[in-house]
Amino acid sequence: MVSGHIFHCRKNSWPAEEYVGRTALQLLDFDGGAPPEQAWRRRLNSHANLLKEFSVTFMEAMRMMTLGVRLWSYVREEASHGRKAPIDPFTKERCKPSASQGVPLGGMGSGSISRGFRGEFKNWHIIPGLCESSPVMENQFSIFVSRDGGNKKYSSVLAPGHHEGLKKNSDSGISSWDWNLSGQHSTYHALFPRAWTVYDGEPDPDLKISCRQISPFIPHDYKDSSLPTSVFVYTLVNTGKDRAKVSMLMTWANSIGGFSHNSGGHYNEPFIAEDGVSGVLLHHKTAKDNPPVTFAVAACETQNVNVTVLPVFGLTGENHVSAKDMWNTMVQNGHFNQENFSAGSSMPSSPGQKLCAAVSASTWVEPHGRCTVAFALAWSSPKVKFQKGCTYNRRYTQFYGTSERSAVNLVHDALTKYKLWEEEIEAWQNPILKDERLPEWYKFTLFNELYFLVAGGTVWTDGQPPAIDEKASLGSKSSKRGTKDTKPESLKDSHVNLTSEQAPDSGHMTNGDERSVSKFAAVHGSQMQEQNGGLKSEEPIPYLISKDGPENVGKFLYLEGVEYIMWNTYDVHFYASFALLDLFPKIELSIQRDFANAVLYEDRRRVKFLADGASGIRKVKGAVPHDLGTHDPWHEMNAYNIHDTSKWKDLNPKFVLQIYRDFAATGDMQFGRDVWPAVCAAMDYMDQFDRDGDGLIENDGFPDQTYDAWTVHGISAYCGCLWLAALQAAATMAHCLGERHFAEKYKLKFMKAKAVYEAKLWNGSYFNYDSGTSSNSKSIQADQLAGQWYTASSGLPPLFDENKIRTALQKIFEFNVMKVKGGRMGAVNGMTPKGKVDDTCMQSREIWTGVTYAVAANMLLHGMEHQGFTTAEGIFIAGWSEEGYGYWFQTPEGWTTDGHYRSLVYMRPLAIWAIQYALSPPKAILEAPKVNLMDRIHISPHIARAINEISIRKIAPDNRCFPSSAFNCEC
Repeated sequence: MVSGHIFHCRKNSWPAEEYVGRTALQLLDFDGGAPPEQAWRRRLNSHANLLKEFSVTFMEAMRMMTLGVRLWSYVREEASHGRKAPIDPFTKERCKPSASQGVPLGGMGSGSISRGFRGEFKNWHIIPGLCESSPVMENQFSIFVSRDGGNKKYSSVLAPGHHEGLKKNSDSGISSWDWNLSGQHSTYHALFPRAWTVYDGEPDPDLKISCRQISPFIPHDYKDSSLPTSVFVYTLVNTGKDRAKVSMLMTWANSIGGFSHNSGGHYNEPFIAEDGVSGVLLHHKTAKDNPPVTFAVAACETQNVNVTVLPVFGLTGENHVSAKDMWNTMVQNGHFNQENFSAGSSMPSSPGQKLCAAVSASTWVEPHGRCTVAFALAWSSPKVKFQKGCTYNRRYTQFYGTSERSAVNLVHDALTKYKLWEEEIEAWQNPILKDERLPEWYKFTLFNELYFLVAGGTVWTDGQPPAIDEKASLGSKSSKRGTKDTKPESLKDSHVNLTSEQAPDSGHMTNGDERSVSKFAAVHGSQMQEQNGGLKSEEPIPYLISKDGPENVGKFLYLEGVEYIMWNTYDVHFYASFALLDLFPKIELSIQRDFANAVLYEDRRRVKFLADGASGIRKVKGAVPHDLGTHDPWHEMNAYNIHDTSKWKDLNPKFVLQIYRDFAATGDMQFGRDVWPAVCAAMDYMDQFDRDGDGLIENDGFPDQTYDAWTVHGISAYCGCLWLAALQAAATMAHCLGERHFAEKYKLKFMKAKAVYEAKLWNGSYFNYDSGTSSNSKSIQADQLAGQWYTASSGLPPLFDENKIRTALQKIFEFNVMKVKGGRMGAVNGMTPKGKVDDTCMQSREIWTGVTYAVAANMLLHGMEHQGFTTAEGIFIAGWSEEGYGYWFQTPEGWTTDGHYRSLVYMRPLAIWAIQYALSPPKAILEAPKVNLMDRIHISPHIARAINEISIRKIAPDNRCFPSSAFNCEC
């Protein structure tokens, strides 16, 4: 915990008045129109430079050649089945990544759309695991101003006309619109989940405009935070001497990005809802039998605002009003015909034809007067389908049903509730924003890094069993599961057999769950073979629904990254999970229950591992899975197939540490009891890696942990420290649950292992990378104290003498942080004792953003405020600042010392919330008795003898060094 009286960098980083004139700020300061004092800012005319991807060295390329061939073959094989491989470095996006991102739209888990700081809607992530990065340029906000009886007119798209996504396709297309905005006097301000775009006299010199983008991301609100909707509130201030008629226009294409409109069969229809809400529904028929999507674009009519619509316009002028004619109508009239609301549904589009819709909201603004115009967008895709046949209902359907027309209710509620959402967002954010101890850059970066919980491919289901697409699996007719609107059909297949220790308690599984599991087994199960630990050997892992009652918040998935398509990658979740634990703890516990269930199952289907070409089983009982899968999450885990992760040394300790941290932070005893069998299984599984019986696990001479290109020999500073911390956490948890035998067992192992760890790795100023004799064995690893980080975060006693901990952290600060561009880039993973970056492999020479945040949090937990904030500030400078490399709202896994990125939009940077956790620990940990529970665990002589005499089943170590790879998922 932090003492908190001297914090680094108190300066006001980006004063708002340096971007927007003070007068404009004062004029817009009503109804939330003025941007906050603390926000991330950009001018709209800022150049969005292309980003530079990393490259491998010649030696790295030679070492990865065999892996590359295997990976290429695997990618092609998946493509032949119509699937995208979870790791595919060979297929590049059509739209090159650029420094143009902004705050994404919507809540969590219902599909996402990002919005660049210049206003473009991009990074379409509606279908799980698939992201279309190209902007849809028809999706725009525009303004039309008429003064002095129509003698003075202004019209412009409210986006810079020099956008690289704007192409002159035809005279009747959107290139015919007025792209008059230079962006010189327009600025963007981001404080997730809100953003402000201020137009200070553009395009009308006498009009101040603020567009406020609001999404329902509200901590601890498990209903509204799941909604796929956003609101855009325009604040208009007339500083001129004459009355102004102002018409705002929202245009939207019937598309989910890329060439999705080409499939045809899409149609639009106008609607009028309650409370003055009206607009257009755009029904999108997706390709490849994916569930359809319905967009709703709407505005709110009031006493001062008139709303009209044009349900359909096209780009060519064939069959429909052209984009050019639509624009000319707005220039001339400022509105559309009221009769358009009676137009009914349009004819379905032909293949290759793009249908668009427009909603206009017009008002009069008196001289020196003010007015507010509100638009909303919603996208309803109630079902989420994975590529191997399972379909689930999204979380928001619990409240809005499964009809695609629920988009109307979504935009209605958004337009009538957004002020309440803002009050709740401000109540959450203000204590941090007003904390004078904190650096300005930290405050807004903390909130803005949360973009990933929306834009990171998140899927949030209602927690109920899936429907199985039997046509996809067996070529037969698909089954339908019960929804809010239908009755579930009866399923009578035999239930998957579980051993008594594997069978969940009644809080986990109901009779309905048994039917779901049996249906999945009937459709997906292979020929049953011999029993193995209670599960038939070829049987897939059962899907267990969430607990009934208020604790059922559904099931939650988020990708490791948009380039590494694996759900809930667990070794990375180890870093990112602090955000969920702080803001949505019930989701965090739900994820942990999923992994606890998975630990106890075995999936014996064969998998080929690409690093060495060997084969093994997909999921070993007792091993924590690397991820919950890609194309069939929860049922087919471990989509990662570079290495055999059942031999990784960090996954099981990380599971135990996360379980204990969440147990301590929430004080949820029932959660502790529910997951305890999995904790024991995970701990006992690791015994096989303690080959000399000294209590400490050894690594096996290949990259057997989250740094999956960085080989480890013998005892590892990283994995060994995690193991020590896990032993202490397991012993303490056992004591709390009254499991005396296990408490004694794990404490004895801890005492033995700690002595060995310090004797073999401590060199007087830090812990060596490993106990081997390789050239990098004495390297300084930034992440060497990850176990101690979790120990301190969980309120446990320190693993080592406090002086050793601070000495090691200071060494990391002086070498890994300050010797790289003066601390302006973060902490490099590996550094030699001579002060040179460790270039053993690609990962040793990289700076990992999430790891840097974790190291900074560890420093703060040990009273090193200056070092902690300086370390974390390097990520802000390199990634988020104006002088940085342009990684805002797409923070990568890491970058090299020259700023080249690897893996944009990555999960691990959510670890910045570990810093906030260190500053403000949970109440349960703060108020816990300050007692060292380890001291209360007394080891009886017979327990000590029994543990020393245990015969442990061994796995033969594989001492081959697998080739390093630039293709690895850094998981």
